[in-house]
Amino acid sequence: MVKKMILFILLSVGIFAENAYERNCIPCHTNLSTSLQGMFKNYLLVYSGEETVKAALRHYMRYPSNHISVMSDLFLDTYGIKEKLYISDEELKEAIDIYWETYKVFGKLN
Repeated sequence: MVKKMILFILLSVGIFAENAYERNCIPCHTNLSTSLQGMFKNYLLVYSGEETVKAALRHYMRYPSNHISVMSDLFLDTYGIKEKLYISDEELKEAIDIYWETYKVFGKLN
């Protein structure tokens, strides 16, 4: 029983040590041919600003569809569309905010 409790605590600490982006985004994208940075560039090219990119990402994570994807037809034919993401609104917002801060170019250029 003690071993199970210790294992549970260690797993819990490991799960909560990562942020929402690391938990919910990175694992699904490790085996794709396009990086998360490449996808970010596609979103930025289509939606252009922080508010619209974040809104588009939130909508796509809740209602994934070929019609609203920013990925190429070849990519979608190869990998399909992602499955609907079942996480809380707060966790989704946190993941998207971290994603934006990781890859944004605004304010990083001198």
